[in-house]
Amino acid sequence: MTSALAYPDITKSNQYDAVVLDTHAFLWFIGGDDRLSERARNLIATLDNEVFLSVASLWEMAIKINVGKLRLPRPFGDLIPEQLIHNEIQVFHAELPHMTHYVDLPLHHRDPFDRMIIAQAQGNAMKVVTRDRAFSRYDVDVLW
Repeated sequence: MTSALAYPDITKSNQYDAVVLDTHAFLWFIGGDDRLSERARNLIATLDNEVFLSVASLWEMAIKINVGKLRLPRPFGDLIPEQLIHNEIQVFHAELPHMTHYVDLPLHHRDPFDRMIIAQAQGNAMKVVTRDRAFSRYDVDVLW
């Protein structure tokens, strides 16, 4: 990226690993789904790690609920904030530098929500917790 825009420093300390969750990883974690790998579950649950959920994931879930492609056991407005607080997961807001980076990403992956997660992770040197193999086509550390 050739932009002079600075990425926000969102992590508390360099002594912790900062990870951003793909939407399915978050949903599988809060739902206790066996499809989430043990390694991913431990990374999310370990308090030594700073765990983030992209605002793009929140938007993706809201859209999928609205069009009938996602059902949650409780209303979105109750369940999601409760789980974020309970699991100490921070919302990762998309800033202008992330959008600028997003525009410059090659189209290896067509999912706009995943592409935003990739842009955010790259811009803030974070690892991504995902099972999606398409992430590996980008310069981003994937954990699963």
